[in-house]
Amino acid sequence: MPLNKSLLRKTLTALSAPLLALLGACLPIPASFAQTPPAETRIPAAVELALQRAKIPREAVSLLVMDVDGKSAPRLAWRTQAPMNPASVMKLVTTYAALDQLGPAYVWRTPVYFGGPVVDGALRGNLYIQGQGDPKLVLERLWLMLRRLQGMGVKVIVGDIVLDRSAFQLPAHDAAGFDNEPWRPYNAAPDALLINYKAVVLGFAPDTGAGVARIQYDPPMSGMNNQATVPLAAMNSECGDWRSKLQLDMSDPQRIAFQGQYAAQCGDKSWSVAPAQPELFAARAIEGMWRELGGKLTGSVHDGQLPAGLQPALQIESPSLAEVVRDVNKYSNNIMAQHVFLTLGMQRTGVASFESSRQVLAQWWQARLGGDQPAVDNGAGLSRNAYITANGLGRMLQNAWNSPVMPEFVASMPIVGVDGTLRRSQSRYAGAAHLKTGTLRDASALAGYVDGASGRRYVLVAMANHGNAGAARQAWEALVDWVGAQ
Repeated sequence: MPLNKSLLRKTLTALSAPLLALLGACLPIPASFAQTPPAETRIPAAVELALQRAKIPREAVSLLVMDVDGKSAPRLAWRTQAPMNPASVMKLVTTYAALDQLGPAYVWRTPVYFGGPVVDGALRGNLYIQGQGDPKLVLERLWLMLRRLQGMGVKVIVGDIVLDRSAFQLPAHDAAGFDNEPWRPYNAAPDALLINYKAVVLGFAPDTGAGVARIQYDPPMSGMNNQATVPLAAMNSECGDWRSKLQLDMSDPQRIAFQGQYAAQCGDKSWSVAPAQPELFAARAIEGMWRELGGKLTGSVHDGQLPAGLQPALQIESPSLAEVVRDVNKYSNNIMAQHVFLTLGMQRTGVASFESSRQVLAQWWQARLGGDQPAVDNGAGLSRNAYITANGLGRMLQNAWNSPVMPEFVASMPIVGVDGTLRRSQSRYAGAAHLKTGTLRDASALAGYVDGASGRRYVLVAMANHGNAGAARQAWEALVDWVGAQ
């Protein structure tokens, strides 16, 4: 008997309809996913090719792309449950937590106290400066603080300048411990009285007539005998890697010196270095600036405790947290990120420590997001012991997008191809993404928001943990281009 195909189709359709209805009743499908294809687990071809060129295996990568509204399945999900070291992308966790808990208008205050009366231009007693964790007490703001002090009639301090740095309770820090480069400012430790990020800015200006480059040091550091000039190289010398040619010599803790030469072709250049004995930085910088402004001091500058009962004579305010967060994320400032992180603990307990801040952030994460907790360590991502999953970071970015602090948070991230650490990006979608970068020796990451060509906005998370992770930049750019085309 010949097969009646038409009858067979009708019969199967009739049988399948009630079966599908039954399955639908037993396994309800959320409306937001009903018309959405499942998450794509295949890495986009251009990204895969770039990873192969960088010799980064796909098993060392975690990728997530999804809508900011969370109403549809992810567009890309690859190893999203794997704990990964995000390097400086961890700053996104710290800064969102701070904006959410402290508010964008939060400021740090540095009070100054008089230990005696001011008589005929002389403070007859000690001057006390109490550090409270201001992450941006930079050269210009230190100058303004001391100028305000002189404007109050203080020209001579008949006593000491006492620095109270007790608000931070931190373990001993080895500046060479992370990568054996203690003179790099990113290795500086947090400090309740942080002056100019514990960095001296060296300004080089060639004087061809004298055959030297003159060096200016800001802030001026009391008690240091820094080299004033460096010989110029031969006239036909190219600038090139001018820092390595100078051959920085930090063997004497009281002197910044050089063994090499400076090419006149370089013109004016600046270089920030962290001098030895960082625990003395605040004292040296404050005394050096005070004396340069014409102030006199009969005693010394040293650490100590603020006596009870004194009221502030003046108080310096930091820029707002929104501005600080912008510096942290746009330029990946490690020491500022650690200060923001430590402030979370300080506001809760009165004394800042990494442990108290980790507890505060863990409680916030559980209340705000739930799920797997990130291991934040110092809050800056400058750590081999920091971990987060792409799922966790992606959920946080979705949550941040729908929070009241979204404008400040998003604006703090580098704009692809425009500014910050992404100003040199070669992505075809320059200006269409706000993303934070992260790089360590064995880790590379990128996370934030991308505007797609369709008008939809996406969360992007990309992390690689591998010996070749430093070569992942082209893969991340290919991923941004793939998302931008969506």
